[in-house]
Amino acid sequence: MAAPVKPNALPWLLASVIVVVVDQWSKAWVLHALPEFTAVPVIDGFWNWYRTYNTGAAFSFLADAGGWQKYFFATLAFAISGLMAWMLSRTPRGDWKQALPLALVIGGALGNVIDRFMHGHVVDFIQWYVGEHYWPAFNIADCAVVGGAIGIGLFGLLSGKPKAQGG
Repeated sequence: MAAPVKPNALPWLLASVIVVVVDQWSKAWVLHALPEFTAVPVIDGFWNWYRTYNTGAAFSFLADAGGWQKYFFATLAFAISGLMAWMLSRTPRGDWKQALPLALVIGGALGNVIDRFMHGHVVDFIQWYVGEHYWPAFNIADCAVVGGAIGIGLFGLLSGKPKAQGG
């Protein structure tokens, strides 16, 4: 007799879909409502809306590489998303500390891939700064990737080794 199938965490991919939808909606708003390369203050001295574009990765890594990076980053995003979806398939459905961070990274990675193919670059619009010190502009997808990565690391460290079962 086959072992009963335990519910896996693949339904958490709904969180990935939500990230993609919110990310793409926010970028559509930005492209419609914000001027290019012009700061629109949200909180003076800390936060602007600032529409800009990134052809590279984090902190514009490889932004001037000539175009091949679009396919490289898309391939990387699909590979990482596939690996994380496989991890979700092996994660118990109720284990939100593992499932949610994986789903956030998948949604963020795919949100930025959509930009790369729709626009040829990623649309960034959140700009934080203090005085003359500016953090590179980012978007909702970037927030999901970073939040998911922090969750993977933090919950991975805090969970420790699984306790031995039985006796």
